[in-house]
Amino acid sequence: MRILMVGATSSLARALIPALSRFAEVLTAGRSNCDIQLDLAAPLDAVARLPQIDVLVNAAASFASSDPADIAAIERINALGTLELCQLCSAAAIPHMVQISSIFTTLPANSPFYSAYALSKRHADELAQLYCDKAGIALTIIRPSQFYGAGPAYRKHQPFLYALIDQVANNQDVSIYGSHDAQRNFIHVEDVARLTARAIEHGLTGNYACTQLHAVRYSDIIKAAASAFDSRSQMVFMRDKPDIPDNICAVDDTLFRLLDSYPEIPIEIGMEKEAAYRKSLT
Repeated sequence: MRILMVGATSSLARALIPALSRFAEVLTAGRSNCDIQLDLAAPLDAVARLPQIDVLVNAAASFASSDPADIAAIERINALGTLELCQLCSAAAIPHMVQISSIFTTLPANSPFYSAYALSKRHADELAQLYCDKAGIALTIIRPSQFYGAGPAYRKHQPFLYALIDQVANNQDVSIYGSHDAQRNFIHVEDVARLTARAIEHGLTGNYACTQLHAVRYSDIIKAAASAFDSRSQMVFMRDKPDIPDNICAVDDTLFRLLDSYPEIPIEIGMEKEAAYRKSLT
């Protein structure tokens, strides 16, 4: 099997490539440092340079802000860029496309976490479903929740989580706005990569959530980090500030049941991996 990984320098793709390489040859595509230069912000002209490809995996995404000036740019990359990849599959006779989406596509417009990113990824999924259905291309959509991993590559998209870890690592108490112990659904990137690779290996098609089965509260994260870093840090509520709302999703284990494989890295082990990574740098 030969797989084309688009957005190959993204943090998720870097975890996914080794998982895919167990059973397939992986070619990388992206704006730089890849086997094939491909920029979703520009017209695609990579067809002539493509060898036979069995699966195209789209892990590229723009996380620009929801400022009015950025909305067109994020839609161009995430939605129209995905459509162009569908067209590339047709032109290059690639029979299977895998779209890495986001659980945020399920957010209602009145959610405090709704954004141009969530909307553009929803548009991307719908465009891919429409095109692939009409063109006879097999399609798999994987919708992970917020993922994290060991090292600085994940800080950009989870700045609050890693700022929290920094405080715990430095034996500082963690101040949380309000008095609500907010819930989150974090899944480790190694689980997302392993489960996505397994879905591709088994030729699974369809639209699937990929989330931890149990949400965690901020207090759970701080406790796990404190144990991993041997820290005395505790959580302190700033009760004069507004509460932080929950950001969780409905539990859907369909993907895991079909693959007979479930997430294996709870928050406690995830924090141990981050602590081990930081210790390796000293």
